[in-house]
Amino acid sequence: MPESPLATADEAAEFLRTTTQRLAQDRYQGTGPRFIKHGRRVLYRWDDLRAYVDANTYQRTDDRPVAV
Repeated sequence: MPESPLATADEAAEFLRTTTQRLAQDRYQGTGPRFIKHGRRVLYRWDDLRAYVDANTYQRTDDRPVAV
């Protein structure tokens, strides 16, 4: 486990194998992992990142909810 309970946007993007720009878009749309806004800085709890991965893990492609 990382030393800090909070991850920067760069660390979160690396953990999720995405970009900070994609995380920003997800924050705007309300579809990404939970985050903390501290002034202008965005932070993520490692536990929230893991929960996001768990909540978006599927056995099959048809397990995923249908987009409306």
